[in-house]
Amino acid sequence: MFIIKRIIVGLTKRIKAIYIYALGMVPLFILVNDLIANQLGVDPLKELEHSLGKIALIFLILTLSISPLSNLLSINLIKLRRPLGLLCFFYVVLHLSTWLFLDMQFRWPEIIRAISKQPYIILGMLSFILLFPLAITSTNYAIKQLGPRWKKLHKLIYVSAIIAGAHYLMVVKSWPLEPIIYFLIIILLLAVRWFKLKKYKQRTR
Repeated sequence: MFIIKRIIVGLTKRIKAIYIYALGMVPLFILVNDLIANQLGVDPLKELEHSLGKIALIFLILTLSISPLSNLLSINLIKLRRPLGLLCFFYVVLHLSTWLFLDMQFRWPEIIRAISKQPYIILGMLSFILLFPLAITSTNYAIKQLGPRWKKLHKLIYVSAIIAGAHYLMVVKSWPLEPIIYFLIIILLLAVRWFKLKKYKQRTR
């Protein structure tokens, strides 16, 4: 176990943010290639939109996993959180843009009607709105300027994650196993954080 931990620590130290961003682009390249090769099924636009949203959710889950994994393995993985979070937002923007530009084709009356009447779209937009300030304050400059408020602001990711998981559940409608698993993972990760916080507060009393 000690040897495995040493290997993981060594690999983690060598990982640079640019490598995470490069790996994060791989799903996009695969999707574009499948789109060009007409491999996205009978409704490629819907499949593209759905896949981009799912990739965004996966990166969101990976971002939430960093702190629990760091504690579990006693390894500092925090430097991976920023690139994973930004990749999540990148795919969220692509997911939303696909819906607005390609699916709805700038038909603003229909877009506004859909946002106001479709619960899953309302949840999706709300999750995006919550993630937006996190993305634009992810720089070292923003961290320095905001000070202690930065951590408070970035707690919005937990709310956004629950909303995003619910959005995915409602989009698929029939509730297959995959979105349920994603949602349960989000709940589990938030529960782990809540218990850790509760334990910390009990120790500091």
